[in-house]
Amino acid sequence: MAEYIDVLNENGIKTGEILTRKEVHSKGLWHRAIVIAIINEKNEILLQQRSANKDKNANLWDISVAGHISSGQDAVSAAVREINEEVMINVEAKVSVTDFRYMFSYRVSQKFAEDYFENQYYDFFILRKNGIKIEHIRIQESEVQAVKFVSLIELEQILQSDKIVKRQPVYDALRDYLYRF
Repeated sequence: MAEYIDVLNENGIKTGEILTRKEVHSKGLWHRAIVIAIINEKNEILLQQRSANKDKNANLWDISVAGHISSGQDAVSAAVREINEEVMINVEAKVSVTDFRYMFSYRVSQKFAEDYFENQYYDFFILRKNGIKIEHIRIQESEVQAVKFVSLIELEQILQSDKIVKRQPVYDALRDYLYRF
């Protein structure tokens, strides 16, 4: 089933056009996505390893959850949907829209292939949630192949490698946020 996305102009305003995800990326049109850092009671960050079958950044470690905002959907609802799709967490730690802390938005323009452009506005959220256990996370295998919690020190080490998706604004803000705790 095709995923439909609202097309934006270069200033992040909806144009009224709605296209499939594939069309948006092949034409290099601006659209919106979400990025979520899930942090547990030990101040560890949940990382996911992207599936080997992904169009871009296959096999790389990434922030807890990332995904497109579907047409007509708001960012927080998309965040809840993406968490439930990619890294379904245990029932005791059920996620609701009031659990999210909006951090900021930023934009990225990248070319991955001749017919695959990423012109996205990202909304970055932090989700602090106690009681999340790795053994209770059910991953969507078509999207994610592994998950792990890492300390800020471990994240810093991973960031020095080429094994993680480049999201520098997110990692900088996450570093500043976690140093406060």
